[in-house]
Amino acid sequence: MREFLLGLRLLFGSGRGNRIRFFLMAAGGSLGVCCLALVLTIPQILDAHDGRAAARQPRSSSAQPAGSTLVLQRTDPYGSKAFTRVFVAKGTKDADKIPPGLNRLPEPGEVFVSPRVHDLLRDRPAVKGLLPGHEEGLISTAGLAHPDELFAYVGTTPGKIADGGRALKGWGYSYAPFPAVEPSTLTYLRFALGSLVLLPLGIFLSVCARLSAASRNRRLASLRLLGLSTKGTQRVNAAETVVAALLGSILGLGEYWVLNQVMTRTGLPSLRWYPEDGAPSATTIAVCLIGCPVLAWFVGRASARDAAANPLAVRRTAVSKRPAKWGALLLVTGLGIVIGYCATGFTDHPANSIGPNVLLIPAGILLTGLGLVLTLPLISYVLARRLARTTQSLTLNLAMRRNEVEPGSTMRVVTGLVLLVFAASLAQGVLIQLDQVSRPSAPVQDYSISRSNLTAEQQRRLAEVPGVRAHALTMDSWTDLNKPGSEVQPQATALVATCAQLAKMVRRAEGCVDGKVLMLNNPNAGVDPGIRPGVGFTYHLREGAQRRTLHLTLSSDSVLYAPYDPSVAGSATILVPPSELPAGARPESGQYVLTSDSDPDQVRQVLDGIAAVAPIAEIELVGVNIEGLEQIAVLETLLAVGMIMGLVIGTAAFVVSATDRAVERRPQVTAITLIGARARTMRAAQCVQVVLPLSIGLALALLTGKLAESSYLITGGSAIYWDFAGLPVLAFAALGVAALSALGTLPLVGRRIDPELIRRD
Repeated sequence: MREFLLGLRLLFGSGRGNRIRFFLMAAGGSLGVCCLALVLTIPQILDAHDGRAAARQPRSSSAQPAGSTLVLQRTDPYGSKAFTRVFVAKGTKDADKIPPGLNRLPEPGEVFVSPRVHDLLRDRPAVKGLLPGHEEGLISTAGLAHPDELFAYVGTTPGKIADGGRALKGWGYSYAPFPAVEPSTLTYLRFALGSLVLLPLGIFLSVCARLSAASRNRRLASLRLLGLSTKGTQRVNAAETVVAALLGSILGLGEYWVLNQVMTRTGLPSLRWYPEDGAPSATTIAVCLIGCPVLAWFVGRASARDAAANPLAVRRTAVSKRPAKWGALLLVTGLGIVIGYCATGFTDHPANSIGPNVLLIPAGILLTGLGLVLTLPLISYVLARRLARTTQSLTLNLAMRRNEVEPGSTMRVVTGLVLLVFAASLAQGVLIQLDQVSRPSAPVQDYSISRSNLTAEQQRRLAEVPGVRAHALTMDSWTDLNKPGSEVQPQATALVATCAQLAKMVRRAEGCVDGKVLMLNNPNAGVDPGIRPGVGFTYHLREGAQRRTLHLTLSSDSVLYAPYDPSVAGSATILVPPSELPAGARPESGQYVLTSDSDPDQVRQVLDGIAAVAPIAEIELVGVNIEGLEQIAVLETLLAVGMIMGLVIGTAAFVVSATDRAVERRPQVTAITLIGARARTMRAAQCVQVVLPLSIGLALALLTGKLAESSYLITGGSAIYWDFAGLPVLAFAALGVAALSALGTLPLVGRRIDPELIRRD
């Protein structure tokens, strides 16, 4: 305790420079703690979403006793969002069972809506067709998963929902039917955020705890020479780092509180939450207030070990000790695990993420990243020593001699950037995995809309929605069993489209001729034997208020085609040209089909366009549910947040380290300048001193990152094992990082010479 108090007295009584350094350490640590709190709170935000969604789910039974309250839930896409409506027919029983967010059940003709639906009803009155009745009130926070949710309770009578309604038994389940992020996908997300944020964050906090390491080591060496014990000297240094980390943790939590308040009002794309959802939990506060000072304690003791053990070696003339080799052992161990899993990708039975692999894969990747960081000083030392002995260049000799003496000083500057490139490779693998899990396998997406809900003008406008590549109609054949002598005919679904429209809806179509009724022949699917040439099928059409009948007889001509899976065209057996339909006539019962690319952004654009034209139309996304699209959007948002935080942390680590190094190097730079070295030579030496080890580190980060990415993709069951397409992007990013570091070294040498900087020497 005595040493701890001594450290605090030295901190606040050793001049303005040390106090400024202390507050810089605290400010830098606060930024890291703010990012850490955000990463730890993201799962809590998602759990809060799912918890409220589960609490409002109706528990019901198919039996409908007399007087029971009936419920019927419908979830339909409105644009790119899910619109959930719960129809409630209040009975004499269970009327006191009220869902969260309401103070009573709606009466017939009453509608309770979320704030987002309230705004939607004001901006687009056509939405009232989805909500029969008058708006009675708003649903409170307890009944909504997030502030932007489209949700409504509609009061009705038992007779209107008796066919599909179920008797209400209560509200609330232990799980959400459609979680914000699937549990299996959440595992990938946590791994990605850990790689993108936590690895660079650990380095950044370590850098902040070791600001002005050289000057502090000289001060600690003086204390050691005055008689302070080795452990006491380490405790003196740890006192400063612990207090700075504790102050930084408090400031960081305050920064996160402000950030949470701002983000709950502005929101992120596809992700909104309430302020209480993002409030830091007790676990998050404990990790920040206890974990960060504990990390600072160990960093402070480790950084003071050399000065306490051999204080005379702190002199500038002392020969520094060779960097330890045990970091290379971690790198070799991690690469061994990663390469082993990569090797299984060349076999017929690649490894999977079952059993011990669940732990080995993250362990191998983390060991590789940690070993890469700890091995860089050793690589820098060995390279600098060899080049300094062989080079004839003064610039290169100055740079390499400095790296040989202080290999850790330069690596503190570049480590954050190296880890950023390593984490970017892993993030690319996670994006590939999520892309294959979440996106439709077909390159096109079909939208099926009930024809009875559309007018001819709406059909025309829907075909012109941006992103729509083809449109068609489907209609089903009909048999009049009441007609004497009639017998059941095979069901034949007709696709009303031109050959050009058909070609845009399927993979391949051969033998199509416009103006003729043709059979659709898919060689990869079975055909009903009743659908053959010479057989006739009847379809009902509607022309205004009149009903018409269309009779089609199949000829021997057919179209050989290969539909996408899933698609509407895959279920059709007859191709009918639009000219066969009488002018102004439309199928009485059928679907209006639109086709677009399956890219998630394109799908959301088309859905928003459909909602603008026909807001109350019921849309079926063939092969995809709207909840899946919302999950994709949430995942993309969270990964983007992780990448931005990783970039901020990596850049902050570089700026802090480069600034600290510039301040520490001023006496040496001034001394060399005074003996005749030109400023141009010093700038070149400073640039080479940083860029050369950084380039080696970036090359290793690219190599190890791609290996780690491949092992992750192989064990995750991805269809892509070797992502060479992303290599040029990462290579250009590495070049940009090297250029940034080179520019950052130029201001370290100025024209003004201050002899006072070397007066003490």
